[in-house]
Amino acid sequence: MTTTDPIPTAGSIPTPAAPPPDILRSAYMELVVTDLAASRAFYVDVLGLVVTEEDDDAVYLRSLEEFIHHNLVLRKGPVAAVAAFSYRVRSPEELDRAVAFYTELGCRVERRADGFTRGVGDSVRVTDPLGFPYEFFYDVEHVERLAWRYDLHTPGALVRLDHFNQVTPDVARAVRYMEDLGFRVTEDIRDDEGTTYAAWMRRKPTVHDTAMTGGDGPRMHHVAFATHEKHNIIAICDKLGALRLSDRIERGPGRHGVSNAFYLYLRDPDGHRVEIYTQDYYTGDPDNPVVTWDVHDNQRRDWWGNPVVPSWYTEASLVLDLDGDPQPVAARTDTSEMAVTIGADGFSYTRPEDDADALPSWKQGEYKLGHQL
Repeated sequence: MTTTDPIPTAGSIPTPAAPPPDILRSAYMELVVTDLAASRAFYVDVLGLVVTEEDDDAVYLRSLEEFIHHNLVLRKGPVAAVAAFSYRVRSPEELDRAVAFYTELGCRVERRADGFTRGVGDSVRVTDPLGFPYEFFYDVEHVERLAWRYDLHTPGALVRLDHFNQVTPDVARAVRYMEDLGFRVTEDIRDDEGTTYAAWMRRKPTVHDTAMTGGDGPRMHHVAFATHEKHNIIAICDKLGALRLSDRIERGPGRHGVSNAFYLYLRDPDGHRVEIYTQDYYTGDPDNPVVTWDVHDNQRRDWWGNPVVPSWYTEASLVLDLDGDPQPVAARTDTSEMAVTIGADGFSYTRPEDDADALPSWKQGEYKLGHQL
């Protein structure tokens, strides 16, 4: 089933009368890579993902606690890009809802009873209103969950796929659409005028299944895999150093303000960004409060206040349409000051100048004493 109406790149996205599919979680990403052997070595030999299945054109990988066929597909192709952000839904009937929801939005929709990848059955892929390739599926092949196979666990064991992060020119527009799709905001970044620069949105009860980040798009900022503890991330850094691959480390390790998670950002052989992520928090209550961060606060991105490397703000992966062609990238049109200087974290505040009340109570006396001296 296919519709081919053009997708608008500006203006409001209408709320469909059709209900959205009931999404459970972010499940897998399909990456196009230009050197399959080099990518396999990075994700398998360095990061320790498990090969479920492979052939000359694709490698299907999963994390250690996963029971579905794969969390990551590496597919050989001419241009490094993302072919699908894939979500699992609650039941087979949700695929009918996905078709109706996106057809009403005028999006291109394709459905394959035998799936788009190995190990996955009846699936729907769409080019969504933001230009991203989304997939929805329920039927999937089960494989051995390796949580108890400690003989296979490495010090940096990756246990789950946690989330995606998407770059889009109009974050507010993206948030409204994602809320119509059933996602809820857990944290966001704003300024005093109410401009939203990024939003973290979830279906499973963690901080996010995907995030919408302001910038030229549609592009994929990163895909994130979870570890159990901070020491797993440190072990990955040690391994990269031992293998003389420390140039794969783009940013971190560190602690995010947003999400409170410990993080590490890596770049794979094609430049696709991978986050290693651990220790965010539960968000499943219906009245879970939204946490809003001031865009000027440099602790939002790094709790320790370290500046962020420019590439983290400017570089991201292309995404493909349903024909496998790269989507054109639209420039962000926001003209506010912080749309330009948001990357200059080193010039942001850690706390308002001379504001002792911004400190924890146990530090206020020390702060005031220091200023008296």
